[in-house]
Amino acid sequence: MKKVRDERYVREALRLAANGEGWTAPNPMVGAILVKGGKVIGRGYHRRVGAPHAEIEAFKNAKTSVRGATLYINLEPCSFQGRTPPCAPAIIAAEIKKVVFCTLDPNKKVHGRGLAMLRKAGIRVSTGLLEKKARALNEQFFTLHEKKRPFVALKFAASLDGKMATSTGDSKWITNEAARAYGRSLRGKYQAILVGVGTVLRDDPHLGARGRGARDPLRIILDSHLRIPLDAKVLRDTNVLLATTSRAPAKKKAALEKRGIPVRVFKGNRISVRDLLAFLAKSGVVSVLVEGGGEVLGSFLDAGIADKVYAFYAPILIGGNNAAGIGGTGAEKVAKAMRFKEISIQRFGDNILVISSSPGQKKVRKR
Repeated sequence: MKKVRDERYVREALRLAANGEGWTAPNPMVGAILVKGGKVIGRGYHRRVGAPHAEIEAFKNAKTSVRGATLYINLEPCSFQGRTPPCAPAIIAAEIKKVVFCTLDPNKKVHGRGLAMLRKAGIRVSTGLLEKKARALNEQFFTLHEKKRPFVALKFAASLDGKMATSTGDSKWITNEAARAYGRSLRGKYQAILVGVGTVLRDDPHLGARGRGARDPLRIILDSHLRIPLDAKVLRDTNVLLATTSRAPAKKKAALEKRGIPVRVFKGNRISVRDLLAFLAKSGVVSVLVEGGGEVLGSFLDAGIADKVYAFYAPILIGGNNAAGIGGTGAEKVAKAMRFKEISIQRFGDNILVISSSPGQKKVRKR
């Protein structure tokens, strides 16, 4: 009975936490429920980076004294001073009786320290409940801290025979309007969106979230020679990063930087996926949605880096040896192809979305 009750409140904390999706990065999504005398007396969630954390929001919204209450949260309380004060000392000061959270924080600045701080203060702590769901909610945050790189999702639309465009480059439109709208909405769930300059030259995309209340992601353009037009829609403001190489014209680079457009030069003739992701991780970028084109998608597959795939399929056959699909070197044998074990399917009229997730994240040891 006790476990069922605890699980109910933890599930509510997880639902609350999800309200911060797209706004909290590089912080995780966290929800908090305060229970006293069998009743919920306070709720809160982390709304956006720089705003109070979930625990503090719950304290602020409490209808009565929180002394002696039980706190339910989906992640270990933080224990260090960041943009906001640490939560573990605030929980101790509030004289909370018990804390129930799903999983330890993977951030080495917190991992186990918040737990130890609470127990040292005499607060009862229970952890491990609904851990899998908690990790799935914050899969981007866990990937950044455990793999030391951003969470990477690949997105593409294709015909039944796997073609993303015809041999002439025409791709408008393979999928229907509902599928395209959902695809655009995904941008609001990721901190950055990435395409190659070929996509910019061909389509001049906006690359914004465009959803009401959604936060526009950082637009990353891979452009080894800085071929991007100065009037491209993606250069409408400075929320963009141009990744290039030493082969880029110095005058073009200077012109872009004069406008405040960030330009990052990488060594070599091609931009290394791993070098790019290492740079993004150091810059605090938690997640990247890779939208194409085919060669860019292939470069991530060749690097063996893809945590999730959004594959939209329409009931058409394009054919053609030169029609566009995912490029790159590719796997030499089927046995060496990248495999995904967690699959879900959604329908948009006669279009199908297959979402594939990699199970390759290591587990955090429980305490």
